[in-house]
Amino acid sequence: MTNSLEENSSLALPQLSREDPLCVSKDVDWKETAEAHVFMADMTGLNKKEVKVEIEEGGVLQISAERSIQREENNGDAMHRVECATGRFSRSFTLPANARMDHLKAFIDNGVLTITVSKDNFNLLHAVFN
Repeated sequence: MTNSLEENSSLALPQLSREDPLCVSKDVDWKETAEAHVFMADMTGLNKKEVKVEIEEGGVLQISAERSIQREENNGDAMHRVECATGRFSRSFTLPANARMDHLKAFIDNGVLTITVSKDNFNLLHAVFN
């Protein structure tokens, strides 16, 4: 008697294909410190050329990534299966009034994208007291 995963559909693992979305977490953490708004996102496997961070009109922080793998064969080597190879995602956040749109820093370290947007505490205090 065999008990393979294929025979028991409740235990079967999902089959992945080249059409599956980018294998990057779309979860983004946003914390506010005394000096800045800090965003952290898992970008494991992506390099800085594949990630785009920009501030759009209306103070919207846009984070997007796209990966496309070249399907080249080198030295006669052939790929038999490519999983999590291509895809894209995009997230956007409306920044609060105290965010300094012109003071944005972004970097990737150990697969984590960190974006820091400085705060303008003077403008926030001015808005509160007026």
